[in-house]
Amino acid sequence: MFNKEEKKVAEEISNSSNIIGKGTLVEGNLETYGNIRVEGQVIGNIKTKSKVALGQSSRVEGNILAQNAEVAGEVSGTVEVTELLLLKSSAVISGDIITNKLIVESGATFNGGCKMGVTIKEIKIGVNGQPEQTLKPQPEIKNV
Repeated sequence: MFNKEEKKVAEEISNSSNIIGKGTLVEGNLETYGNIRVEGQVIGNIKTKSKVALGQSSRVEGNILAQNAEVAGEVSGTVEVTELLLLKSSAVISGDIITNKLIVESGATFNGGCKMGVTIKEIKIGVNGQPEQTLKPQPEIKNV
């Protein structure tokens, strides 16, 4: 199994928190074991084994995969949540929702399909804390 040091590292990683502040633009995919809060804009996918919290000023153009999520901003993409998804009254989602449990406050809107009570695959975040990498064939370089 795990030794004490490995358990401590895994616990520290899962307890970490990340914040994308208001007025910040991030282009690219985000992967983390810890919580992530977005008040700015993300153009790319977000994946976490913990919770995603999207504030009122947030905008995400990409897919979200998380254990839990609270959305008060805008999302253009698929939202997959393994446990509980909470849509606050200011939430606007343009895309499909796949979740185990869903709470929708009055005023929240989404345009897309919704599947509930679905058992979602395990969320995998890279290998040993490193981002998953897909191997692409590199062009052959020839010296002339």
